[in-house]
Order: sequence, then C-alpha cells, then structure tokens
Amino acid sequence: MKLAILVITVLMLAANVQAVVLEGVGHATIYNDDVDSARQEAKKAALRDVSLQYEARISSRDTMENGVVTESRLQVASSSRARSVKVVDEYRRDDLMRVTVRADMSESGSCSAGEASGLRKRVAVTGFPMVYPDQARIGRIDDAGEILPQLLQADLRATGNLQVFGATTQRLFSDLLNAPTQQKFNNRLTNVIQVARELGVQFVVAGVIRDVGVSDPDAWGTSIIDRMQRGVGAANQNRRFVADLMIYDGFSGAPVYQERFATEARWDAGPGSSDGFGSAGFQETRYGQAVGDLMKEMTSAVNNALACQPFITRVSRVDGRKVTLDSGATAGLRPGDELKLYRSASFFDSPGATPELQDSGTTMTVNNVHPDFSNGRIPVSGGLINIQRDDVAIVW
Repeated sequence: MKLAILVITVLMLAANVQAVVLEGVGHATIYNDDVDSARQEAKKAALRDVSLQYEARISSRDTMENGVVTESRLQVASSSRARSVKVVDEYRRDDLMRVTVRADMSESGSCSAGEASGLRKRVAVTGFPMVYPDQARIGRIDDAGEILPQLLQADLRATGNLQVFGATTQRLFSDLLNAPTQQKFNNRLTNVIQVARELGVQFVVAGVIRDVGVSDPDAWGTSIIDRMQRGVGAANQNRRFVADLMIYDGFSGAPVYQERFATEARWDAGPGSSDGFGSAGFQETRYGQAVGDLMKEMTSAVNNALACQPFITRVSRVDGRKVTLDSGATAGLRPGDELKLYRSASFFDSPGATPELQDSGTTMTVNNVHPDFSNGRIPVSGGLINIQRDDVAIVW
C-alpha cells in the first residue's frame, strides 16, 4: 500500500511539473472600430506573454566599430506550447483593448512546428516491394510487400495523429537494389508528386524490404537428419528482417526522412502453420513477434518525423477575396485559424522541375469549415497578389 501511494504521489508530482497553468495579459489598439481584430491581436499578445513566462531564451548581439557600439540586437524566443486556453478577462477603454488569458503550458521539445503539430497531415502509405522474393518461400510470406504497409497504415491510423490513405499496390521505385536513388532525365519529376497529387496528400511513405532470408538455408532441408536437428534445436533457425523506410514531401518530391530497420529472431513455425506475412501463425512465431515490435518502431518514427513538419494544403479555388482549401475539419482546421499563402512558381526553362514556393506576404483567416475543405478571406483580392489554384497554404 505504501509503495502504491508513493508511485501515485510521484506521478502526480510529475504531472504538475509538466503542466503549468499561467495567466498572461495582452494589449491591442482598436482601429476603425474593428473590435474583433483588436481582440484577436490582444489575445495573441497575451499568449506570447504566457509563453515567455513559462520558458524563454534571450540572446543578444552587439556590433562594435572603433570601440563604439553601432548595432545592438536582442532576441527573445520561446519553445513552449499553450493548451486549454481560456479568456478570463476582457477590458476596453477608448481605443485600447486588454485581454487576459489562462493557459496550460507544456514544453514543445525540439519541434519547430508549434501550431502545425496540432493539425492532422495527410499521408499515403505505398507498397514495400521485396528485393529478393525467393527468400519468402519459407513460410509463404511473399505477400509481405503489401501486408506490411497495410499493417503500418492501420497502426498510424490508430495513433490518430495523421490522416492516412492507402496505396499499398503502388511501387515508387523501379530499381529496388539502389532505392531510393532516382535517375532523372530531362528534369522529369519522380512519381512521388504524382501519387501525392492523385491521393491529395502532403506526404508519401514508401519502403523496400531488403532481407527476409534465413540465417542457415541448410537448416531447412527435408532429410531426416535435418528434421532431427531442428527438433532438438541444433540447427540455426534464425531469420532476418531488414526494411528501409522513406518519407517524401508530396509537393516537392524531396525526402524528409530515411532509416533502415532490422531485426533477427527464431523462425519456429511448423510446416504449413504460417501462410502469409500477417497470418495468425506468422504472428505467433518469435520472428513474427520481433517484426511486430519493429513495426511499432516504424510507426513511432513516422509520427515523430512528421510532427515537426509544417502543415501544407493546396488552394483549390480563388474568388476575389475568398480562398478555398483542400483541407477541412478532418485535418483539424477550425474557424479563426490563420494560414500563410505561398505562390507555386514554375519556370519555362525547367518545365518538369519542382515548383518553387514564394511567400505572398498574405495570411488567410478560415471562416467556414467542412469535412474535406474549408474557405476563408484574405485582406485583398487574390488577383492582386496572384494567388490561384494549386498554390499552397501553410501553418508553421
């Protein structure tokens, strides 16, 4: 009982350390009697106040010439994240708005995508072709190239951090031995961008199964001696599993993550007990359990790699000051959210090259949200800043 009380006390103390509730005050000037805009600016200022109270880094740099300070810079930055934000007080006096907020603060770690980390990015999981299919004959796991990404897809959906789309029958690489190396001729893009555009996703997860071979092929002979050696454990029945996991940005085709995952364990399946990579017999083997643990690592790797990436969605329509986006409530967008608009520029001398994003200097505020799309307003007409279909909106 004393041990249980001690554990509960430690957990409560740990929770209190990680969760700190603070209040902050922000001010804003009301222009042209626009109270709503002033309220939003005051709320942002209050959140900055809370963030700096919780954790701030201050750096300064002075420039001297002939012993005289000619330039002095002071930079204040915070890596905290606010949750459960509530406005506890609002006060207006003439053209000045004051807002007090209360927020539950926590560290955001090394992730630079603060607001984007709360949105669900769209991800497509493609097939994991096998470099040496003949290795899969033992246990009949030749379906691993399609079953593995299906299992990975299900695990990613279960975490709830991403919107996951399946494309497990598609192969991104023609040269499996040298994947993910791509040969490009005439500035043609890889099919990563094509897959991303067809499925409407921001990222594409791909992979290659390098090795599912047994450590000692002679241990799997059909002779009486071979069977006796396996029965008494004298034969080496270990089996390898090696797979490369890659994540690509769907807008540029550029890789954002790559890692090799490998394990080895005893293949203790009886004859005919394992028919398929995801079968019950496969999962009951020590090898299947080791592969299952490795897939949990792969799922965590995908979530961690994409957590700090910005949220990007395409512009599907521009009508004057109204902009429609390809993402909506399922991605976590809500009325009042703000996204930066970027122009997608291509060059005539490189017709197949990756589009270059150029900051339009304009922010869109979401007004209406639907499950798969949303729209909002921008300060000026889209034609004046050349925002059009297939440009992108970003939350950092």
